[in-house]
Amino acid sequence: MQITETAAEGLKREFTVVVAASDIQSRVDARLSELARQVRLPGFRPGKVPMPILKKRYGQTVLGEVLEETVNDGASQAIQEKGLKPALQPKIEVTKFEEGTDLEYKVAVELLPEITPPDFAAIALERLVTPVSETAIDDALARLAQSRRTSEPVADARPSENGDIVVIDFNGTVDGVAHPGMQGSAHELELGSNSFIDTFEAQVVGAAPGETRTVTVTFPADYGAEELRSKEAVFTVEVKELRRPVAPAVDDPFAKDMGFDDVAALREAVKERIDRDYRQASRARLKRALLDDLAGKADFEAPAGMVDMEFDAIWRRLKDEMERGGAAEEAGKDEDALKAEYRTIAERRVKLGLLLAEVGKRNNVEVTRDELSRAVVTEAQRFPGQERQVYEFFQKNPQAVEQLRAPIFEDKVVDFIVELAKVNEREVTLEELLKDPGEEA
Repeated sequence: MQITETAAEGLKREFTVVVAASDIQSRVDARLSELARQVRLPGFRPGKVPMPILKKRYGQTVLGEVLEETVNDGASQAIQEKGLKPALQPKIEVTKFEEGTDLEYKVAVELLPEITPPDFAAIALERLVTPVSETAIDDALARLAQSRRTSEPVADARPSENGDIVVIDFNGTVDGVAHPGMQGSAHELELGSNSFIDTFEAQVVGAAPGETRTVTVTFPADYGAEELRSKEAVFTVEVKELRRPVAPAVDDPFAKDMGFDDVAALREAVKERIDRDYRQASRARLKRALLDDLAGKADFEAPAGMVDMEFDAIWRRLKDEMERGGAAEEAGKDEDALKAEYRTIAERRVKLGLLLAEVGKRNNVEVTRDELSRAVVTEAQRFPGQERQVYEFFQKNPQAVEQLRAPIFEDKVVDFIVELAKVNEREVTLEELLKDPGEEA
């Protein structure tokens, strides 16, 4: 096997590999001899099938297997001899071969860049700290109480108002035809909640118990039932009762209903949850600042093939989102300019990924089995009632578990770097903590 380097530019290397016809024939003969000991053909004893018959019946299949193996071996040998670190699988192109002649093919490989991590001790970062105020706790408890509210009849005889709950019977038709879901009895509708389509609720405001109104609305163009999209519907609505929402008092009985000893224990639990949320937001800001800093220091070349793959993935997601009506901020932009913008993002991601991988490798950062197990549990908790199916999915798909490894590894490397960097804390308001860094002057 003769290996000749034909190109070396940046991270790209190309080789020409020539394998003598005699070497290929030797491999084919060896494979056929091995096959002769195994194959059974009518009229021949095991292991006694003549070679000409084997070649006629299996020669082309064996030749194909030998060629594939030879090509892969040559590519691996070229990479190993040069001590190369491929970024992706090499590309192989057979340039010359006829049975009985030498095999010639090209191997194109893109390399990982040489990466020298920066001096992390010279990186200055700022950790934003937001104390949990009593007002924040009170607001959270008020929202919690609102989520567990009930309703009670309105004692006064008066028309309905926004915020009231009207108990209604309703029947709707489109072009005089009733459709499923357009009828209801004793339905509790909170006026102003926008839970019904179009201006339905606004047209019921002012109606008193015992009153019947005709409500005309138009179904939205993206309504779930295709036959009703953009159609005008007429509803007959009878108000049976007027009620008002009542939130429970945040007191010891309420706390006990929530599983706590008293309201003080509930307040402490709410404070801890809010503090955890604040710290997560603070960490996200710190991580973003660190990655911005590292991106500016990543002065190595990114493998073009890896950038292409990352860009393709980003672009597919963006196109899918735009087709679903999302990514409104990107609509109307010039496609070429948009692609250039997202290719820059793809290059940044590749560089940061390679840099963090190198830091993790040099410092023996690893993701443990326990950490992966906890990640699976966390993923399952995102689908209440379907936890078992999620566990079974990960058990049957080890590659899905591996996909959880990357973000865990990234966070561990980030934590490692933060420990070495200079980090100053600054107390800020919640508004400042949650502000997009890009909005700050």
